[in-house]
Formats: sequence, structure tokens, C-alpha cells
Amino acid sequence: MTDREYKLDDVTRPNLYREVFPYTEFPKMTFDATGVEVFDAEDIWITDTTFRDGQQARPPYTPEQVARIYDFLHEIDGGTGLIRQCEFFLYSNRDRKAVDLCKERGYAFPQITGWIRAVAADFKLVKEMGLAETGILTSASDYHVFLKLAKTRGQAVQSYLDVAKAALDSGIVPRCHLEDVTRADIDGLVLPFAQELMKLSKQYNSPVKIRLCDTLGFGLPFANSSLPRGVPKMVAAFRAAGVPGEWLEWHGHNDLHKVQVNATAAWLYGCCAANTSIFGVGERTGNPPLEAMVIEHAQLRGTNPKVNYAAITELARYAEKDLGFELPANYPLVGRDFNVTRAGIHADGLLKNEEIYNCFDTLKLLKRPVGVAITDKSGAAGIKHYIEEKYQIEIMKHDPRVVAIKDKIDLEYAAERASAISDDEMNAWIADAFGGNLPPLR
Repeated sequence: MTDREYKLDDVTRPNLYREVFPYTEFPKMTFDATGVEVFDAEDIWITDTTFRDGQQARPPYTPEQVARIYDFLHEIDGGTGLIRQCEFFLYSNRDRKAVDLCKERGYAFPQITGWIRAVAADFKLVKEMGLAETGILTSASDYHVFLKLAKTRGQAVQSYLDVAKAALDSGIVPRCHLEDVTRADIDGLVLPFAQELMKLSKQYNSPVKIRLCDTLGFGLPFANSSLPRGVPKMVAAFRAAGVPGEWLEWHGHNDLHKVQVNATAAWLYGCCAANTSIFGVGERTGNPPLEAMVIEHAQLRGTNPKVNYAAITELARYAEKDLGFELPANYPLVGRDFNVTRAGIHADGLLKNEEIYNCFDTLKLLKRPVGVAITDKSGAAGIKHYIEEKYQIEIMKHDPRVVAIKDKIDLEYAAERASAISDDEMNAWIADAFGGNLPPLR
């Protein structure tokens, strides 16, 4: 434990950090003269909030859809514990049926956990479902304590501790979600509460986990970013206050376009768990994308032969076909065109060596071959690559049939066409040029 004991500063007026969050202007980035050192945690992993935060951004999934997504998470994980946990609402019959369907799978990973408000009535749901762990909403900033809950800091903290004790009394691990922690008084509220939780942990000989919730995406990933916005300093402060990194979890939002880098920063400075949702879908601007953090983990800790990276592609196709997701064509890793090049000079480079314009072996790792989208910039090299990839044949760049197709494309753009040539158009022109002497489309 730390030598420093933090005391709750039970102020009479809320601290809204107006010098950082003026509201009528954009938030301010502030920096300290010194930063904190990277902390190499022994293990880092992913948790998932697709079935909780993810369902606050779209129509609810059916229980059967939840179970299928859960299958995909298990397939990607490959028994490694990389995707360690996922959380569920427990309020409706639909919610509880989804939990039951997932429990029937008997998977070791992801582990099934709950999510409740800090009230005794909600806690009964966790006991009824037989879960070993639950998240508990424990709002951390004065914006929430004073302006939403209409309580003092002392009253709020005591109510949170009461529910955490109720969980521990029943043998359930509490995971306290510090809502809006990046606008909270870290020394005066958050760390005193954290140390009280660590006392409970010692008393009950049980983990008591803490989720750091960047509710409005104010987190900053830089080592010398000031509190309360600085992710590195926040994680370091919790560890210095006696909270093990294994009991810390980062939960971010993308309001200011830093959702993934903040999650990575949390990992780098000693927070072992990064909370995600599939394709980043979550309340408002969304959460760290699960697939992005899987690849981020591989970059930090190495590609794991047991992790099924290709199942990310299968999950994306399922999400588009069965769940109504509309992933942008250029969405990283899974978008239709994420590894498709349009420039002719790039296509020529791909033909010489795929590594020139492809970020990694997308065919091997994600079952996504590189592709070329045909425009007026594609040239004969792009057409050649398109035909070879689609039909698995070899052809010369200056083959008369390639030239004939290029002439058709040039005519389209001479007539002021602005869009790319569609696959249907290309396939029709290729069939015409080759006179039907082609193998089936790949």
C-alpha cells in the first residue's frame, strides 16, 4: 500500500474545473512540467461492453443475436483470456434470457459479468443470475454528485460503499465504475474512495475492481497531461494509492477522437484492462473498438497464434448482414475498402510487392486479400490487379483485353464521371473483353 492516505474533501460547493472545462469554449489541454514513466504490466487484456454500453447506441439486440456475438468474441479470443470479460444489463426478461443463453455455452472466456446502479434493489438481480462479478455505477465528478444526484461527496461515497459491501457479503466481486472520472477531483474524492475500497478488499480478502470511465472523452494520452484529464497520471495515481493494475480498467468515449489512443495509454501506464465494444459502437461517440484493441495488443505483445484474428472479419460480415451495421467502406481493418487502393501508381507498386502499399499480410491474418478500386487513376496496372485478384489468373498489363477495358474507363471519365467504377460494371466489361473464357468469380 502507499504511504500516503487520502482524505475525502467533503466540500460544500462543487469543483467544476472551469479553468479546464469553460463549457462556452472548447476544453483546455493543460500540462505539467514533469510526466510519468511507462509501466510495463505483466499482463494486459480486453473487456467488452457491447451488450451494455453498445446497446445504448442502437436498437437492442435479441437474445439470440447477443449469443451469436458472444460466440464471435469467444472465437476471436481463442481460449487465451485476451477478451477476458463482457458485461450485461440485467433489467429486462430479454436481458436475462441473453445472459442465460451465453452461460449455457460454458465458455471460460469471455467471463460474464453484470452492470447495476448503486442501489440495493439492483443488486438482487446479480444474485438471482448467479454472477461472480458486477459493475456498479459510482459517479465520480462533482458534476454528477452535486448536479445529478443532489448529494454531498460524503453521502455519495457512503452509498457506493454500502452496495460494494453488499456485493462482498454475497461473495460477488464489485467493480466500481467511476463515471466522469476525467472531470473529477482526483485527490479530494476519487483516491479517498479508492482507498476505502482497498480497505474493503483487505477486510473481505477479495478483489475490488475500479473502472476509470472517461464518460465524455476528455482523457489525454500524454505523459505530462495534467489531472484530471491526463490518463497516464491518473493510472499512476491509482497504482501509487495502492490499487493493483490488475484491478484497474479503462472505459473511454470518442467525443474528442482519442478513444483508442487513450485506451492504449491506460495499458502502457499500468491499467491492465481496456474496455471495448465491437466496431466502437457505444453511447454517443462510442467506445474503443474491440477489433482495434485486439490488433493493438498484438502490436504491443506480439501476434498470438491462438488468437483468431480472421474471426474479426467474420464478425464484421455478420454485423452488416444480420445486425444492420453500416460500416464505412474505409473503416479500418474491416471496411470493404480498408486495404483497397485507387491510385494507379499504388496499384503498380502492389503488383511489384504487396508490402509496399499494404500495412500487413491482410490475407493471412484477416482473410482479406488486397484489392484495387478502379477509377481514372488506376491505369492498366490497376485493371490487371483487379482481374487477377477476382479471377485468379495471370495476365500482362499491356494485354489488348486490358487495354480495351481501360479505353472504356477513360471514356467514362472523359464524360465527367466522378464515381469509382463498380464491381458490376467491371465484371461485365471483363466478360465482354474475354468472351466468356474466364473461371468463376472468386
